[in-house]
Amino acid sequence: MLEGKKVVLAYSGGLDTSVCVKWLEQKGAIPYALYLDLGQGEPADDVRAKALQIGAADAFVRDARAEFVDEYVAPAIKANALYGGKYPLFTALGRPLIARKLVEAAREVGASHIAHGSTGKGNDQVRFDVTTASVAPDLTVVAPVRDWNMSRPEEMAYAEEHGIPVPTTRESPYSVDQNLWGRSIEAGPLEDPDHEPTPDVFELTVEPEDAPDEALYVELGFEEGLPTSLDGEEMALVDLIPALNTIVGAHGVGRIDMVEDRLVGIKSREIYEAPAALAIVQAHQELETLTLTKDTLRFKATIEQRYAELTYDGLWFTPLKSALDAFVSETQKTVTGTAARRAAHRYRPRSRDPARPPRARGPPAPPGCRSRATPRRPAPAAPPSPTPSSFPARGLRPAPPPLPPTRTHKKTRNKNPHRHAQRRLQAPRTSPSRGPACPLSWPSSLHINIY
Repeated sequence: MLEGKKVVLAYSGGLDTSVCVKWLEQKGAIPYALYLDLGQGEPADDVRAKALQIGAADAFVRDARAEFVDEYVAPAIKANALYGGKYPLFTALGRPLIARKLVEAAREVGASHIAHGSTGKGNDQVRFDVTTASVAPDLTVVAPVRDWNMSRPEEMAYAEEHGIPVPTTRESPYSVDQNLWGRSIEAGPLEDPDHEPTPDVFELTVEPEDAPDEALYVELGFEEGLPTSLDGEEMALVDLIPALNTIVGAHGVGRIDMVEDRLVGIKSREIYEAPAALAIVQAHQELETLTLTKDTLRFKATIEQRYAELTYDGLWFTPLKSALDAFVSETQKTVTGTAARRAAHRYRPRSRDPARPPRARGPPAPPGCRSRATPRRPAPAAPPSPTPSSFPARGLRPAPPPLPPTRTHKKTRNKNPHRHAQRRLQAPRTSPSRGPACPLSWPSSLHINIY
């Protein structure tokens, strides 16, 4: 079937696509490797040399970072595209661009087939197939990983047998995908939802224990829904994202651990790192609360969910997605302003050094409010114990037996540990001597100020 056919492979330099090059060569095909730089950080010369070493007839390296940010990430920011309310869709946003570039490369070399390294249980296989069918229905899509039915250990053994240099080892069996907008880590022990990710899984964010104690405030300037400045400095979006990744990730912010409903009908545990993406989208959402009308906000929320689903399902080049883009762009004409983001990890552990002074617990209480750090008035002294002389002449009466403790039925017991705090949030108590109690402030990793 592939004997003598030219096949352009979406090459990443990882285990799956590296094995794909050798597998296509053994099937008699003429493999070409296309590496698209979307901000992975891999040296282009090393990737090209590796593909040629494995057996590619030629290898193309294209820098598509600016195109990826301007034509794919920017619309997603305007639409607050978060799949499942958490995942900023960085992998899903890159697949339509890679598929379109595969088609362009196939036209250049006269190939009749394009190939990708997606598995049979992932979403990328559908994204590549659907996008190719939309822009080039005459090309045939090949998915070697889906066809050969090799497990990941078998792939590693295949790579060792054929001398294929790959970063994946049995000690570090993770599958990593990264671009400017984020980084995903899966496979290996991470497939077990009970397994807590170890520090070696993460690269863009530091451990909470190693994050600075002091919070850092970052200002993001927006113009018509897109960030244009960082801390007052005008920057192109393609440069702003990696700079913000470094700043926010150093404070342990940007990790996502979720169970995801995949397009193919299964649930999958996913680990993501997206410091800049989460900071930008959350700041953009807060800015919209001041610049959009109530009805627009409510309707846009439904559009955002559908927009994220279309992107996740690989339906980027569809009429519905184009129509949603038009609506979202119209809403962004007034979304201009500056948002200050407080970068601090949400669940900071207590200080491990007993000599270290305690950190401040937030801003001082407003005038007239009682700070939670202010000690309450001492309880009144207990009345003196009764003596026989304080009773009538007939003497002391025996004390009544203690009442048995009341037991609340399980169905009516309120198990919410914050029920008292919720009551105070809804209706703060007042005291003529101490003034009104201040509303409680819940710990959060995001505080937005709009200017």
